[in-house]
Formats: sequence, structure tokens, C-alpha cells
Amino acid sequence: MFFLPLHKMGRILAIDYGTKRTGIAVSDPNRMIATALDTVPTHQITKFIQDYLSRETVDIIVVGHPKHLDNTESSTTQLTNQFVNKLKKEFTTVKIDKYDERFTSKIASQSLIESGQSKKVRRDKSILDQVSATILLQDYLENLSFRKL
Repeated sequence: MFFLPLHKMGRILAIDYGTKRTGIAVSDPNRMIATALDTVPTHQITKFIQDYLSRETVDIIVVGHPKHLDNTESSTTQLTNQFVNKLKKEFTTVKIDKYDERFTSKIASQSLIESGQSKKVRRDKSILDQVSATILLQDYLENLSFRKL
């Protein structure tokens, strides 16, 4: 049996914000699968998002919210919050969501090891940032589907 969606949903863009580099992942239009998109120098992230939004429909931008294991703020939490506020001012038609990013870097590193990637690939921080953003987004997507139940 074939079902047509009631309305077309926009993609969800996930950002693993860093002081030097920012990893980016994107969902498919049905919001089921997260895919690594790119890693850009952080000073270019706003331009990257503008360009991407000019080509694709995005309803939500999810930014990884860094915290310590005990749920207290990390050293980069304030920088991330400033970035989120900037996004909210710049992209007023897109929902901006913060999402807990604890463990994403460790899971990303472990997944690169388990997938048999070489040490050279695993040392490439830009790949790690993309994988972290992808893991963040996949977790966000799974959480969204649970909320719908």
C-alpha cells in the first residue's frame, strides 16, 4: 500500500558547533535518516547555512548543547548559547533547537574505529565533527518519533 504525506516536511539541519570547525548533518525530507553533510570553518557557518537554506527547505536547525556528565554547563556552553542566539536573529523562519550532545564525540570516535577506518581518517577532526553532528541528529530524529507516539 502506498501513502502520500499530508504535507511536505522540511529537512532538519544539525550542527556540532566548535570554536574552529563546525560539523553539519542533515535529515532526509521524511526526517528518518541523518546524513553527514560537511565540516566548515566556524567563522563561515552562517554563510554556509544561508547558502544551504537557499537550496533546501529546512524547518529546524538543531545545535548540539554541550554539558558535563552531571548536567552542568561546559566551558563551551556559553559560546554555543551565543551562537544559538545569533541563529535565532538571523534565521527567523526556522525553528532553532538545542539538543544534548553528551557522548556524541565519543560515540563518533568509536563508530569510526568499529567501521574499520584507518588511523589517518580517525585523526581527521573534520570527519569526527561530521559524524558527531550525524549522531546528534539521528538521536534527535529518534526522540521526535518517540514524542509522536
